[in-house]
Amino acid sequence: MADSLVMSSENSSIGDAVSGRGEGASNEDEDLYYIPERRLSLDLGPAPMDTSHWHFVDQALSPAESYGSLNSDDPEEKEDEEGSSTRVQLERAESFSSCYSIDSNDCEKIILREKSRDDTAEPSNKLELIQDPDEIKHPSLTLKFTFKALCDTLKKLQMEFSTFKWKLWTHFPQPFSGSQSMDIVGLVDRLLETYGCEKSVVITRTVLVTMSKNKLAEFLQTLCTKNEVRYELCTALKKKFAEELIMEGETMPLDDIYTDLLISSAADNGPNIEHEIMKIDKLNTKRTPDKLLSLAETLSQEMLNSCHARLMFLHGVAGSGKSMFIKKLVLDWALERSHQHFSFIFPLALRELKQFESSEISLEEIIWTLYPETKRLKIESLKGEDNALFIFDGLDEYTEEFDFAQTEIHSDSSSRVSLNINLVNILRGRLLSNSMCLVTTRPQVNPFAPWDAHYDELEVCGFSDANKDEYFKKRFKDPNQAATVIQYVKSLKSLHIMCHLPLVCTLVADECQRIFRETRSVAKLPRSLTYMYTKLLLTLVRHLRKTRAPDLLSPEAEQNFLLELGKLAFTMLEKGQFKIASTNWPESIAKEAVVRSGLCTQYTITPYVLFYEDMVSFLHPTVQEYLAALYAYLTSRNQEKNIFDVKPKFSMYPKGHKIMDLYKAAMEKSLQSQDGKLDMFLRFLFGMACKTNQELLHPFLKSPTKAGDLTRDCVSLIKKVKEPSASNNLQRCLEELGDVSF
Repeated sequence: MADSLVMSSENSSIGDAVSGRGEGASNEDEDLYYIPERRLSLDLGPAPMDTSHWHFVDQALSPAESYGSLNSDDPEEKEDEEGSSTRVQLERAESFSSCYSIDSNDCEKIILREKSRDDTAEPSNKLELIQDPDEIKHPSLTLKFTFKALCDTLKKLQMEFSTFKWKLWTHFPQPFSGSQSMDIVGLVDRLLETYGCEKSVVITRTVLVTMSKNKLAEFLQTLCTKNEVRYELCTALKKKFAEELIMEGETMPLDDIYTDLLISSAADNGPNIEHEIMKIDKLNTKRTPDKLLSLAETLSQEMLNSCHARLMFLHGVAGSGKSMFIKKLVLDWALERSHQHFSFIFPLALRELKQFESSEISLEEIIWTLYPETKRLKIESLKGEDNALFIFDGLDEYTEEFDFAQTEIHSDSSSRVSLNINLVNILRGRLLSNSMCLVTTRPQVNPFAPWDAHYDELEVCGFSDANKDEYFKKRFKDPNQAATVIQYVKSLKSLHIMCHLPLVCTLVADECQRIFRETRSVAKLPRSLTYMYTKLLLTLVRHLRKTRAPDLLSPEAEQNFLLELGKLAFTMLEKGQFKIASTNWPESIAKEAVVRSGLCTQYTITPYVLFYEDMVSFLHPTVQEYLAALYAYLTSRNQEKNIFDVKPKFSMYPKGHKIMDLYKAAMEKSLQSQDGKLDMFLRFLFGMACKTNQELLHPFLKSPTKAGDLTRDCVSLIKKVKEPSASNNLQRCLEELGDVSF
């Protein structure tokens, strides 16, 4: 039987055909038998057909016919008989499936023969695209965005998604042959894999148009446009906020210099009252401590879900780091590090908005002017999923008053009105009601929002002790210099306390860096605390005030302001007071002190349940002591008056040096004080006799004096004192004068 089987097949061996290892196949029948190759895996999943790969095999005979054919005298007769064999066409183009082998583990690739062009002809149903894909090429059109945009668009089809799939298969049968079983994710994945981002967007829009879904096609186009605007806006913001000016003509990357700040979850925390000598009672601003927030937690999605307010105020005293915090938040958003739940962030500094004060302009035009990249964007369209954040930095720099009772109601961001009307309605919550607004400001004397406005408040509290050290390490790249500065700051306890304000840290770093550059060696840093406080005074009263007042104070008005404020500081200091009710604060200097100069701050305390009271304090207790000393010094120098009302019958000092009577009286008062409330006052007063500090205070002085003589007389006066209990403070006074020989 076996012999007859072998002999009945002159052209091939059955064993050879099955095993693929025989050599008996003839050229005549090679189209009928194929030798499979090994394939690695079996994939029966849906795959598009490749009509170019067709092959033909003869249908297997029935067992009876097979047996008869083996015994036939003429085997070719069976081949020639019509209907004796049926050809089966198999189509699995571009398929990842494999053939099966029943009696072995071999899974081989079939050798396919070429298919003729006539065989592969398909009916043509080419889709004419509504736009050239090259026209929408943009760096923002990433795979991640395109995938999400297409999925979001197709989800809106709902029940008509099957129609979209059918139309897609009609025009592109090869890649979408199994599309009817695909879900949205699978279909978009196949679309992007086959055609890429640009062409996938155009194909989707075109198919939607053929389905008469023009609004949905426009929706997809709008998503792409907004994405392009966002990309270009991020590029502009990164360029704008990437560098931070640290000294005149010198910048550093913001990421390299920024140090974390303490952000309180509520306002009205009051000033820092930590003191080197005295223990000052708590200000009763809060019964329970607030939560401290990181930058990422501030305005996070979780926070927005819990607060529900669309208006947020970020308070902070002068120099607390509000603007630096805003810059870092915007930069992190632009670099996709945090706050990605906001589709857009628009930082609008009030000092930049001042250019629009004299004209009527819409909020939309303001944004287009400051950020030309956004001209294709309609502000009114930013709602729902397009959550936008508008940041108004420095509300205290706006000089006009807010009249919430009389100003007209305005809610259209595209219509032109005055800048004041725009700002009033933003604070009312009428304008940009669909977006989140963050407003940074110093404490305000006048209301910054109407009584019925719904808003939340945060407060920037400056640096912690660890943050202070971190700032100096970042500012000074030389570790030795950084360590020297940190040690220097810690050696002056009051200066170390004041460094909770980033502005003070910056002033200290600037001064130390100047000394390092001039000496080019291990420099001796100044021990004068008065010097750094005078630098702070000039920065607040002169440099930073320029952006918060319509005009500069004349020298005479400036002196009068400092004298009036200093007199109040001295009066409170004598009484041991470090806060005063706002109703008792002189109205003539309230706005200048709190808002413009920032030397004072206003906050609300809760001494009793359901009882609230507005209070005013100086920026820090030592600032109050410094201003009291400045008042005593300027009164003596400019008016030749002694604030202690000491009128000796005769003066041991010649004319022109009667200021020494002030120093002698101040020292006697300080030695008589048991609680040390005049110790810092005395230290600052002696510091103002130093030549360097007199040069800084020269703008406030009416007549010059010989600084060397005054310094020498003050040193001599201190060394005459024989009070062991006061030796520590007197040593500090000598350090202020540049003498350490006590």
